[in-house]
Amino acid sequence: MNVYLVQQQVERIDAPAIDWAAILPMVIILGAACIGVLFEAFLPKPQRWPGQVVLSLAALAAAGIALGAYAGDAPERGITTLSGTLSVDRPALFLWGTLLALAVAALLLIADRSVEPGGAFVAQAGIAPGTVQDRAQVRSTGMQTEVFPLALFALGGMMAFCAANDLLTMFIALEVLSLPLYLMCGLARRRRLLSQESAVKYFLLGAFASAFFLYGLAMLYGYAGSVRLADIANASAGTDRSDTLLFAGLGLLMVGLLFKGSVGPFHTWTPDVYQGAPTPITAFMAACTKVAAFGGMLRVLTVAFEATSWEWRGVLWAVAIVSMAIGAVLGLTQTDVKRMIAYSSIAHAGFLLVGTMALTDDGLSGTLFYLLAYGFTTLAAFGVISLVRDSSGEATHLSAWAGLAKRSPLLAAVFTFLLLALAGIPLTSGFVGKFVVFSAALSDGMAPLVVIALVFSAVAAFFYLRVVVLMYFSEPAPEGPTVSVPGAFTTAAITLGVVVTLLLGVLPAFALDWAGAGGFALG
Repeated sequence: MNVYLVQQQVERIDAPAIDWAAILPMVIILGAACIGVLFEAFLPKPQRWPGQVVLSLAALAAAGIALGAYAGDAPERGITTLSGTLSVDRPALFLWGTLLALAVAALLLIADRSVEPGGAFVAQAGIAPGTVQDRAQVRSTGMQTEVFPLALFALGGMMAFCAANDLLTMFIALEVLSLPLYLMCGLARRRRLLSQESAVKYFLLGAFASAFFLYGLAMLYGYAGSVRLADIANASAGTDRSDTLLFAGLGLLMVGLLFKGSVGPFHTWTPDVYQGAPTPITAFMAACTKVAAFGGMLRVLTVAFEATSWEWRGVLWAVAIVSMAIGAVLGLTQTDVKRMIAYSSIAHAGFLLVGTMALTDDGLSGTLFYLLAYGFTTLAAFGVISLVRDSSGEATHLSAWAGLAKRSPLLAAVFTFLLLALAGIPLTSGFVGKFVVFSAALSDGMAPLVVIALVFSAVAAFFYLRVVVLMYFSEPAPEGPTVSVPGAFTTAAITLGVVVTLLLGVLPAFALDWAGAGGFALG
């Protein structure tokens, strides 16, 4: 009888309203990842690779269709759903579309088994470093197909991270996107020791960055009494509390975000992980993780901390300058192509931070466009890098690229075009991206920072042009590396990256209009 009375007195808890149409793209990706795990458990080994490839590409296509169907009728100011934890607004939809498009190219690179016999991934995760498998063993054991559901889980975490409306949801999404990446970095078939070392370094530094993020979250909760971004904004706009918790929490929170975005001086993992990870995973990280990190950074700074921008903008000025300087100057000293692109990404992170700080409609649209443009160019560049090989695997030392134009004129021309895009040469997406970001910064009174960014952009252009000169004006070594004939998947990924890089450089209006279609939902 007493139990019955207690049950009568318990207040009824209503289930949260969920707008399934709004979050359907993310649900499809995470659902496909779970199905991929079941494939690994129940499918015979020979059927796993084709099953995972078809499932992954079908999930991306279905998510893209669901996104397009919803975006056509989506409210201009966006909606919040799942008890206000996710905000599906115009920037979130653009970032989701960018992530899905980039993931198609990345999964094509991951799925390719023609460039590296058996695929770029080890057949068994427990194979010790230094173990050599002959071709018969490679064909019989195949590749570690768990990489496909891991990539989908990471992609789903990135989509949740971009749309998170409170810091706790953002932290959970951060872990969902990070943990699969730590695993995938250690699965390279070649150079196992270097791959495992990069995975351990990424994991340890990532754990530190996550701890900073979580500590900052706790401080902001102590300041505002809530982890929701809008509540933090309201507390900072009208309260007599000490700002120590607010800015200490913001600083710690930004450490976690800047780490994920490869922004110097929080970049120390980037060169080693880019070099040691399997090249398809490096491409996936370089493109998609940066989109997610800066998407989250834009939302946090715009929604929660716009009113206090005068207090923190000076610190981010310094961070942007340090990132550009580290990327441009240390990039000059690199002799490995993958490490060179890693330092290039650090410099580009500084350029992206310039647009992120603008906190205007032009700054938002310019940064979103830059993320789209940079992602496709970088993916295609790593696809090209995977094709230049010697007996030990990929030949990433710069000396191996000498005279490449004489061995493979088409590959050299494609890589030259991509390097010029990274340098920001006109008629490429890189030029338009830098132009719109720097224009937004100028309009917001950051002219000195734009001048500094232009100087470092010119410095960074030198190490791109150095590779071009090396490919065209040096003699190839007599026993130099060979250029592998790409399979259909790698060819499609590189072609997609090159075509988008060209189209966004020549006809950028459509992407710019979509990027500028609306702002963040503030609810």
